[in-house]
Amino acid sequence: MAFSDLLEEVGGFGRYQWLHVTLISLPGLMMASQNLLNNFVSGIPAHHCSLPANQSLLNLSLYTQWGLVCSLRPLKQMIQTIYMGGVLTGAIIYGSLSDRSFFYFLLISLPVVFLMCVLGCSSVLSSSFSVYCIFRFLNGMAVSGVILNGFSLKVEWIPTKTRTVVGTLSSFFFTFGQMILAGLAYWLKDWRMLQLSVSAPHFLFFAYSWWYSESARWLVVNRRSEDALKSLHRVARINGKPEVINKLTVEVLHSHMRKEIESSQSSFSAIDLMRTRGMRRISICLIAVWFSTSFAYYGLAMDLQKFGVSIYLMQVIFGAVDIPAKLLALGLLSYLGRRVSQVSCLFLSAVIIFANIFVPPDMQTLRTTLACLGKAFTSASFTTVYLYTGELYPTVIRQTGMGFVSTMSRLGSMAAPAVLILDEVWPALPSIVYGGAAVLASGFACFLPETLNIPLTEGHRRNWSKCSLTNQMTPHEDPERPWN
Repeated sequence: MAFSDLLEEVGGFGRYQWLHVTLISLPGLMMASQNLLNNFVSGIPAHHCSLPANQSLLNLSLYTQWGLVCSLRPLKQMIQTIYMGGVLTGAIIYGSLSDRSFFYFLLISLPVVFLMCVLGCSSVLSSSFSVYCIFRFLNGMAVSGVILNGFSLKVEWIPTKTRTVVGTLSSFFFTFGQMILAGLAYWLKDWRMLQLSVSAPHFLFFAYSWWYSESARWLVVNRRSEDALKSLHRVARINGKPEVINKLTVEVLHSHMRKEIESSQSSFSAIDLMRTRGMRRISICLIAVWFSTSFAYYGLAMDLQKFGVSIYLMQVIFGAVDIPAKLLALGLLSYLGRRVSQVSCLFLSAVIIFANIFVPPDMQTLRTTLACLGKAFTSASFTTVYLYTGELYPTVIRQTGMGFVSTMSRLGSMAAPAVLILDEVWPALPSIVYGGAAVLASGFACFLPETLNIPLTEGHRRNWSKCSLTNQMTPHEDPERPWN
């Protein structure tokens, strides 16, 4: 018996899980706007490098407002790199803190949500480019904290059999957020109002965050069984299972979660992600997958002006292609498994990126279509790796693992804008770099174990050291050796 059995007893994926997943996923509508905001606030409209003194400047772009054009044009990519640097820093800090925090989600995530509101809204007061960059860096840190903590808490309360569907469908909030961003930018046409409109809603998300229940699994691991029992009773009550409340006692909880309790006797850090052969292989492969997926994704998504059509329309199209892409990912994940899905999405995205190199510049429709397909497969790869990573790492180190590999993702997203500058050397060079990275990552993904329909593991360090990872034995197949 394990925690997954307890989840089924208190209602499986019931009313509580529906509310829980929806409320945690809602901020994704604005997270997409935060990540892709630079497409609009840093868009460079038609201009002359010697502007007449009486020529009015477009309000949408902060670049013309502060004269960051012509010789200063490369700063357009710098601001996105600075923002992703903040996301990277946040992944390092919050990924480590969350596994050690006494209050886990509530202590870490709630203040971070509020901080993101304040920083995002305050950035509209920026008097210079440098001040705006500082706000974007700090805002990126907060975004990372919200994403990491929210994802881990969401996974903890989802039964094994519904993880694939729920994980994929909840990612649509990010998809719709991309299209919302295009609509807001088109409607407002002022970068300060746009910044405010994508930041202020987080005050609402902060207001209802107190409703969440802590991860019962994490509470048990940290010797707070009474609190874990209260969380499970609350979930059972909301799910319409009041008869379970009297049956579910601390003794029953301990009998189900013996391994989690034993694992709490050890402390874990990022070093443990490389301690054993099996864990080392998983971590190294995930580093490659996360870096390359983010690298290719933001390389395609952050250069909308090169297509020669409205950036508002391109943003809507790039957001819309995520819908069939994620439905495809859902089918692949459910029937072919995680590993095949990950390899396929990365490899196909690389093939499409390479193919676009040979399309003449005057064939804009074909180039745009291929770019959309490439973006769709990188989006499907993101959907897959988020779910996959949460299943590969055990509970006691899941947050540290997520923080570690997402750090590599942020390095990829930081490098992507810088690579776009290489088109001044040779227009095809950025595509070669993006596609090459995706091909390499698909090779690394071949060495990851399959986790389809396998319960989340709690992970014992003593068991890590005595098992080796093979493609024939997954990390969770042997109940007496839960982590290889």
